Amino acid sequence: MTKIGSNEPVSQFICDALQERFPDAHCELEYNTPFELLVATILSAQCTDERVNLVTASLFAEANTPQSILNLGQTALESKIRSLGLFHNKAKNILAACKVLVEKFNGEVPADLELLRSLPGVGRKTANVVVSNAFGIPAIAVDTHVFRVAHRLGIARGKTPEKVEEELMKIFPRERWSLVHHLLIFHGRRICSARKPACEECPVNQVCKFYSEQRP
Repeated sequence: MTKIGSNEPVSQFICDALQERFPDAHCELEYNTPFELLVATILSAQCTDERVNLVTASLFAEANTPQSILNLGQTALESKIRSLGLFHNKAKNILAACKVLVEKFNGEVPADLELLRSLPGVGRKTANVVVSNAFGIPAIAVDTHVFRVAHRLGIARGKTPEKVEEELMKIFPRERWSLVHHLLIFHGRRICSARKPACEECPVNQVCKFYSEQRP
């Protein structure tokens, strides 16, 4: 296991150690265009990426542009995403976002965080995911995994995703923001799970606040 150096910042150690453990960390939603990623991210709320990918494979084969989604309509879109849960609100938000994209952005997803957040149903996390993965703009999207892991490690104390994002942006260099986002998600899904974290297998347990408090 990698050991932290005496003068090494904790944030640098965490990033390097997690990157060594998860060299393939990446966005696990499957997409080919910024619009497909936007829709997939909206659909991923309270749902696993694996299930979303099953649904979007079929959906995008039939409709993968704002106008083609609008052509489906509410009822047809709901039927295609019903297995994901919250399908009524998700369909409503996706259709509303598509309407704005067609009317204001010529059917293109804007590569701008604030413009993305202006779309119906698109919050800061979703916008961060899109700008980071579709456009290569550094961002840290704080989902439940990032929120949990950051708190357990003791590198964030914020009570909201926005506050945690601010804290993480301060301690990690901008060029590593997107990487850190993926590393913390991979770690949260594979080791630092919500109910039974595998602390003894954790590559960063030597700097983890949660681990130090749980040890006998």
